[in-house]
Amino acid sequence: MSPLVDVETHLGRILDTARGVVAAQPERTLERVPLGEARGRVLAADVEALAPVPPFTNSSMDGFAVRAADLADLPDDDLSLPVDGDVAAGAVGAPLAPGTAQRIMTGAPIPEGADAVVPVEATDHSPGPGPAPARVRLYERPVAGVYLRHRGEDVAVGDQVLTAGTLLGPAQVAAAASVGHSSLTVARRPRVLVVTTGDELVAPGEIPGEGHIPDSNSLLLAGLVAEAGGTTVHGRSRDDVDAFLATLDASLPEVDLVVTAGGVSAGAHEVVRQSLETRGIDFLGVAMQPGKPQGFGTVADSTGRRVPVVALPGNPVSVFVTFHVLVRPLLAVLTGADPDRRTFEVVAGRDWPTPPGRRQYAPVVLSRGEDGEILAEPPHPQGAKSHFAATLALADALAIVPAEVDGVRTGDRLEAFGVRGWGA
Repeated sequence: MSPLVDVETHLGRILDTARGVVAAQPERTLERVPLGEARGRVLAADVEALAPVPPFTNSSMDGFAVRAADLADLPDDDLSLPVDGDVAAGAVGAPLAPGTAQRIMTGAPIPEGADAVVPVEATDHSPGPGPAPARVRLYERPVAGVYLRHRGEDVAVGDQVLTAGTLLGPAQVAAAASVGHSSLTVARRPRVLVVTTGDELVAPGEIPGEGHIPDSNSLLLAGLVAEAGGTTVHGRSRDDVDAFLATLDASLPEVDLVVTAGGVSAGAHEVVRQSLETRGIDFLGVAMQPGKPQGFGTVADSTGRRVPVVALPGNPVSVFVTFHVLVRPLLAVLTGADPDRRTFEVVAGRDWPTPPGRRQYAPVVLSRGEDGEILAEPPHPQGAKSHFAATLALADALAIVPAEVDGVRTGDRLEAFGVRGWGA
């Protein structure tokens, strides 16, 4: 029996292959999209400001624009000026005449000649709608520069605002709009062919007969691909080599990655292994639990383009774990994101068994202990087993148990990464 490959070696090969695919096919990996479609995408090029922020010097308060020097010689109890203008947001007022004030709204351009704003709350004028007063009395002496937002004080033209590799959320999209952009260059969403195999599979909702099970893996993988920034092309194959290869070849030209579930072990009817070994895919044992039997490599489409293939085991928990550990980082490379996942410390809330000589990625439910520590427990009393599909839905994270640990004990400290909330 061949020795097991450690997770880092296997993952390193997967990521190196993904980086090579991106380098060889730059035209397939990037696209320009309107800002309204950019949220959730990964930025592919640095963004520089085309316009300053703020675009003009404006008021940060509702109040009165003045020239501070005009009041320098007035006594504190008689700081009053005639009002000679009313500047609303979106309007441009006339220049400020010496010895006068103009009423101004938040965000409105500062009139030429003004150098300060006195908030309406610091005057004898009532806030709210209504005409500007003929004269205003100030209850505080203005200071030049106060309550002004100066042109370009946040960002100047040419400043870098966003860096390539940034996951674009609402704030990042808004920042791009604020500096003059209407579209961004982003990584194209990888198209992933998901193939589930097995004569025992029936469609979700169909009542399975004896020896049949619902095909939950297709929905699981489609959802995981979407969460990782990809889109799914789905296929299902019988346990027949010709049928499997026909499904594969029909979709290869339009996809960037193939992920299969099931049919990778050493049994007599392992259709994925029997099909893909003839195409140069390596099948191996990885020192992890769940997810020991796996396959990986690339296959050529009709044009000769190489497409990565990740063959996962068929048990639903194995699919879930191996996707998070191996496929999600691969998709991160294809989308230009960081493949590393941030981990955090958890404390085992109870005992659970581990396999000898293999790193365990245990689905766990998280909670807060009385001392603030994060407690982790498998969602099922029997621990982390690869066929416990229903209780998998309760998992918040995967706890990482080193291969040399012969069993988790209550109070053990482990690293984990989130798969739902909790840093996911």
